[in-house]
Amino acid sequence: MRHNFSIFLVSMFLLVLLLITPSTNAKCSFPGIFNFGDSNSDTGGFWAAFPAERYPFGMTYFKKPSGRASDGRLVIDFLAQGLGMPFLSPYLQSIGTNFRHGANFATLASTVLLPNTSLFVSGISPFSLAIQLNQMKEFRTRVLEINPQGNNHRLPPKDIFNKSLYIFDIGQNDFTGNLAALGIQGVKQYLPQVASQIAYTIKDIYSELGGRTFMVFNLAPIGCFPAFLTELPHNTSDLDMYGCMMSYNNAVLDYNLMLKDTLSQIRDQLPDATLVYVDTHSIKLKLFQHPKDHGFLYGTKACCGYGDGEYNFNRKVYCGNSKIIDGKHVTANACEDPDKYVSWDGIHATEAANKLVAWAVLNGSISDPVFPLF
Repeated sequence: MRHNFSIFLVSMFLLVLLLITPSTNAKCSFPGIFNFGDSNSDTGGFWAAFPAERYPFGMTYFKKPSGRASDGRLVIDFLAQGLGMPFLSPYLQSIGTNFRHGANFATLASTVLLPNTSLFVSGISPFSLAIQLNQMKEFRTRVLEINPQGNNHRLPPKDIFNKSLYIFDIGQNDFTGNLAALGIQGVKQYLPQVASQIAYTIKDIYSELGGRTFMVFNLAPIGCFPAFLTELPHNTSDLDMYGCMMSYNNAVLDYNLMLKDTLSQIRDQLPDATLVYVDTHSIKLKLFQHPKDHGFLYGTKACCGYGDGEYNFNRKVYCGNSKIIDGKHVTANACEDPDKYVSWDGIHATEAANKLVAWAVLNGSISDPVFPLF
């Protein structure tokens, strides 16, 4: 037992060294990354459009709100660092951007499918995947117009578009947005459209922008998230031995299998492309189910929230906010040690959890086909 713990400590030390130091010896030499996604990979796009993020977001790494739905860095941040690049600038950010190594089109609350409601009604972002794709196309057009010689140090060279890595980390809001209203079976009715839209976007980038390398992240185990454990209807008999909702997690597995099959089908249509399915679900599930095996104390309990208890989540008082409840002024504060938690705010992961997920992506252990970036 002592020997195993020593191995764990050495492994964690090496992991930290790799992920805090930008790599200059990556196996894959990409000049840039173009990312499409939601809050799991948004580095500031949503808050550039709707500025309102507040502390304690960003408390661990940036020491202030950075537009990320976490206490620190996201998986996409660690991937950029691992490939020797700076953090990706959000496409929507107007000040301080540097697009030399790509751009991030992700925004919090984005969906794959076009939303049929307003942000101010349902909280769903107007920047769906189709909008992000249009932004990508406009970005390329403008780069080719403004920087044809590639001598603008804040814009990428014109050959970046067929040499870069294109990442898709989106679909969670399509799955969870209507779960409470429609139930699992109702949501399942339109999930094939979600997978198909991702496939269509990849083919469009391949044919129109020249993209050749794509990584598609699957969906996380929704049934283990503190927010959904608090809000979604379920019986105690639906909880597994780890405290996660089996019915919702099984539905996610069904979607992930469908997404994987969809990607397999379009590989034949893109003969000279590399299309990688990334099973981030598997590593996230391990963190929720066995937090202590990975250096955490809490799996299904949020670091930043109100209510303490089993989940420390109350939808009436979201992380960093204050409100009057039953005549009492309450605030959803952050814990002092987010590195001991898998969940940051009940919906998103802590920097510490994101770091472990990023390592699994970088070493290729959760990719199909195997695709190590180091």
